[in-house]
Amino acid sequence: MTEVRSPETDSSEGVGDEDETRNELELETTRADGSASAEEGTGDDALQEGGQSDRPPESPVKRPTRSLASGLLQRLARLFFGCLAAVACAVLYATYMSLYHDRKFWFSIRQELEREITFQGGSGFYYYYYKHMLTAASFERGFYELMVDNRTLSGQTINAVERFSLYPELITSFIYRLTGGQDFVEPIYFYVGAVFGLQAVYVTALFVCSWVMSGTWVAGMLTVSWYVINRPDTTKVDYAIPLRDNWALPYFSCQVAALTGFLSNNIRSATEMCCYLTLSATTFVFLLVWEHSHYVLFVQGLCLLLLDSFDLVPARKMADIHKAYLGALFLAYLFHFQNAALLSSPLLSLLIGSVLARYFQQKMKMGPLVARVMKLFLHFHLVFTTGITFSYLVKKLVPVSESDFILKFLEVKFGLNTTTDFVTNILLCQESFQTPGQDFFLRLTQASVLPFYLLVLTVCLLSTLQTIYRRLSGQPMTANLRLEDGRVGEQPEVIYHVFHTLLFGGLALLFDGMKYLWTPYVCMFTAFGVCSPELWMTVLKWLKLKSIHPIVLYCPRVLAELSDVQEFYDADTVELISWINSQAPGAAVFAGSPELLGTVKLCSGSAVTSLPLYSDVHLLRRSEDSYQVYSMRSAEDIYKILTSQKANYVIIEESICNELSPNKGCRIKDLLDIANAHVVYDKGEIYSFSKHGRFCHEIKMNYSPYTNYFTRVFWNRSYHVYKVNSVISFQY
Repeated sequence: MTEVRSPETDSSEGVGDEDETRNELELETTRADGSASAEEGTGDDALQEGGQSDRPPESPVKRPTRSLASGLLQRLARLFFGCLAAVACAVLYATYMSLYHDRKFWFSIRQELEREITFQGGSGFYYYYYKHMLTAASFERGFYELMVDNRTLSGQTINAVERFSLYPELITSFIYRLTGGQDFVEPIYFYVGAVFGLQAVYVTALFVCSWVMSGTWVAGMLTVSWYVINRPDTTKVDYAIPLRDNWALPYFSCQVAALTGFLSNNIRSATEMCCYLTLSATTFVFLLVWEHSHYVLFVQGLCLLLLDSFDLVPARKMADIHKAYLGALFLAYLFHFQNAALLSSPLLSLLIGSVLARYFQQKMKMGPLVARVMKLFLHFHLVFTTGITFSYLVKKLVPVSESDFILKFLEVKFGLNTTTDFVTNILLCQESFQTPGQDFFLRLTQASVLPFYLLVLTVCLLSTLQTIYRRLSGQPMTANLRLEDGRVGEQPEVIYHVFHTLLFGGLALLFDGMKYLWTPYVCMFTAFGVCSPELWMTVLKWLKLKSIHPIVLYCPRVLAELSDVQEFYDADTVELISWINSQAPGAAVFAGSPELLGTVKLCSGSAVTSLPLYSDVHLLRRSEDSYQVYSMRSAEDIYKILTSQKANYVIIEESICNELSPNKGCRIKDLLDIANAHVVYDKGEIYSFSKHGRFCHEIKMNYSPYTNYFTRVFWNRSYHVYKVNSVISFQY
């Protein structure tokens, strides 16, 4: 018989306010407590003593009314203070990031050009399109000019909105125009403020997620504290504000929070519908603003596939989630101008495979243990076979060259193949695609996150495995779990986050860039476990200690970053951009490294030969041609390459030409020598060899034939700018 207790009975047993209910956001629990109190009265104490109560019965009307009012007020108070804490954490974090950014770059006292140069990591060119939308005659005119953009890549007319996922800039510029922002704030402050505001939404979603799972908003505050302490491994917003993931990941965090609430068993229908609508909307926006979002949702889809296959979530909810995914994909496909990459995405293939496999295996979740395990393997086989077949057919009908490139890249990454291809090798040398170093795990350990995370993950994983075994054995899921049941692994939202952290954690061990998708949820998941009475009761039940209630205290270390006055000023880049704005023709086309060209495009608006977008294979190939100025090729070869890209000026960077790196195989000039077959192998060592000297060195000597093709027009300590002669002069 299920034990139902009134709030007063719980109080008499010493259970704290934070642990009184699984989900304090639901008022339905209050109604249930009230009705149960009306039925059982005050007989709980007498039943616990094994006898009948000698007290006279109280009024059957007044007692439940007092109980209902008391429980309602307690929950409303906790809800109010929890929401207040969430808003306070969000505002404080956004303020902290704004102050830290200003002190790091001296942002408020810089000139406009110097502020724009602070957008590092090749992200600045996104801000150029925001400026373009504000300077256009109207929003509609600016949008049209971006759709037929011939001022970005030399010799090409592109749809910049589709190519670069510019919806954040479109929406932000539209709001700036609509609200009359030009009357009270500068455009760059409005743009930066929008990103920091989204980061506030990010931490709020993490706060709510841990609150819903643990039942206490203290877990939310601990989540935000750990998130801030581990900021170098949770976000890139402090140095590369316009990056797409800084716009997209807050929406993914909201989507995960909505999914967590939707999967919960203790939820009313109205709240469930609210979570579902939020899930659908945030999934669509996430797909809209980031070109890599469908890969992230594919990993999330694998977690949901495991939930459904092990019968850990109602089939109705899984069908609703599939509808939300398919609807968001369809809308994103339309808003991205029928982007073929979404049709061939692994997410769509997984959804098609899951839906068809569920249709053909309607009795998969029936039968004894052995039969269900065999059906489970067959189910996985059907899902992935159907998905791979669908993807193959789509790629035959709509060729997508990027998909083949990704497979080749993964083959080289995991040591299944080798290549001399420059694009593949330069991607492998990017920090985001390398395995994380030991310092990453050391930082997590010093912040005390990793030890607690391993403890929480171990408990939740073991409890989840117990639940999976019970489900495969035919035992039903317990709908209304009690605290003393000690079954944290029977909560669908907890099981989802176990799968979530395992899959994303596995990817983070392979690719350093994935830590920004994993570490925030490590902080959230760990805070949930530390503050969850269900998790500790599960441990105590395993240890046969049923009467002890754990109290866990944590005091995070105080950050002192705001007191650290830093200096960032790139005088050589400022001088270069100033020269371009004052001396170079407006129609000039510049060649150089993609990161520098992103800054040139942002600050001058000039056309360039390439941009730092590593998800676009065609741009990477153009970047390889631009990088040839650092190879050992003849002046005539370089001239032909630059004129084929319609370049008028080429910028040579001293930092690349004279790069000194302990990892020789990842220097730009080394990668070019390998791709151009300008290397000699001797006793395991690699040496560069060619009949031509390295172009970036030879051109500085000012002798023929280099002076026949190029004329130096600007130089400083970091940059040399050469004009590509339109008329070749053969003077020796």
